[in-house]
Amino acid sequence: MQKKTPSSQNDSSFPKLWPFEEARKLAARVADRDPSKPVLMETGYGPSGLPHIGTFGEVARTTWVRQAFEELTGRKTRLLAFSDDMDALRKVPGNVPQQEMLTEHLGLPLSRIPDPFGTHESFAAHNNARLRQFLDAFGFDYEFASATDYYTSGIFDAALKRVLEEHDRIIEVIAPTLGKERRATYSPVLPIHPETGRVMQVPIISVNPDAGTVVWKDEEGRSFETSVYGGQAKMQWKADWAMRWYALGVDYEMSGKDLIDSVKLSSRICRILGNEPPLNLTYELFLDANGQKISKSKGNGLSVEEWLRYGPAESLAHYMFQQPTRAKRLYTDMIPRATDEYLALVQKGEQQSAEEFLSNPVWFIHEGKLRPQDTSPVSFTALLNLASVANAREVETLWKFLRRYDSSLSPETHPYVARLVQHALDYFNERVRPTKVFRAPTEMERRGLEDLAATLRTVSENASPDDVQNVVFEVGKRYFAKPELRSWFGCLYEVLLGQKEGPRFGIFAALFGLKETVALIDEALARPVEAADTAVAEESRG
Repeated sequence: MQKKTPSSQNDSSFPKLWPFEEARKLAARVADRDPSKPVLMETGYGPSGLPHIGTFGEVARTTWVRQAFEELTGRKTRLLAFSDDMDALRKVPGNVPQQEMLTEHLGLPLSRIPDPFGTHESFAAHNNARLRQFLDAFGFDYEFASATDYYTSGIFDAALKRVLEEHDRIIEVIAPTLGKERRATYSPVLPIHPETGRVMQVPIISVNPDAGTVVWKDEEGRSFETSVYGGQAKMQWKADWAMRWYALGVDYEMSGKDLIDSVKLSSRICRILGNEPPLNLTYELFLDANGQKISKSKGNGLSVEEWLRYGPAESLAHYMFQQPTRAKRLYTDMIPRATDEYLALVQKGEQQSAEEFLSNPVWFIHEGKLRPQDTSPVSFTALLNLASVANAREVETLWKFLRRYDSSLSPETHPYVARLVQHALDYFNERVRPTKVFRAPTEMERRGLEDLAATLRTVSENASPDDVQNVVFEVGKRYFAKPELRSWFGCLYEVLLGQKEGPRFGIFAALFGLKETVALIDEALARPVEAADTAVAEESRG
């Protein structure tokens, strides 16, 4: 990797990208603080489920704010990945084994439930390990923290005492947001039943801040006095968040749109305890292909594993970087575009000065470094279309066409291209092939396609992609007015390739070969109208 370091910078010369805007706010917050003390940033994780694409997004985005802050100020930061593993298991996830066993342990802290996978000492330990593996795989720099460890070790003791001292004021904050029945029993403290080990949501009869205890009754009417120290109790969600901010002095934590009200309430409680709450960025939620909110329980989302099967990790990072405060659809059709945008940004970065490179998302994705090896002579979309037309099942089919485009290309000399070829092949065979359809051309489109085939027969096989693209434009203009040229290219994609969009046609034709492109047009024109609506590409043409 090539490191690009600006020669000199001042605040006004940094770009207006959102991570730098967040960094400026954070710099103002800590301006009067001892600069030798690291600024603390936090992300949260609920280990009742496995890490998912939202987990990646939150840690990646926080990391980018952290990177911008350190570049802007020269000050050190810490990133704490905090696992709420003392939370009670309220619902059994549908994607884990031993459902009956987990059902028997509902209500227990996640760190006290056996691991259904049989690999760790608890369900929380298993999922925490998966979280660390997940974050390590992406190279994130973070410190892992367990709520169980922090509660039992005494790290939270002073803050827990403050919660007891302000018990009634905290209830005053939360109570108006609750229903009548819940309001009558609410307390920020959830004692752990000394016999069953379950997290108890019960009325607190009295609190003793000096002793650090609460008095309460269980469902059978038995009274208990429980210490809030040593992991014998935990805090209710919003109070827990506020207590953590207060205890650790968290400076920055982002969260999803669905937690806006929680952030407001937790911030009020944090101030009651005696600290300013952290700065917060509210990011929008992801939507599926139909515009519905992605839900782990519904399974209507796209997993990190699926993205990484069909596109490089850098494309996922680039997708996450763009406009975090706007809702975005997250489904497999987004992968080709995100990949091509990333490739274009790498190429752009090679031409940028160090100062200009700060405004390039690649600067964030690769920690200020340029990766010139992340290049391809053809776009990912072009590779997909090539796989589609060639009906490719093996990578060598695509490499045959790539070598025609550039004889120096090979998997050994261009490993990044080899990765893209494999992604394109998997994407085509698993996402495109099962749904591939063609449509019949209109009468005007038919005349245009006949003209294009005749014209391409006269073009040299050595013509550049730009020359071929110009030919396609000139033919299209003979049949479509300028504002309607988009329809001409739509015809090429839908009639010839069986899809809604594609790469620049000149690049595709140069890769596929002009003779083969003419044959493709002739084949489409010869296809019966009835078959055109359902025909799937035939087996590989070589």
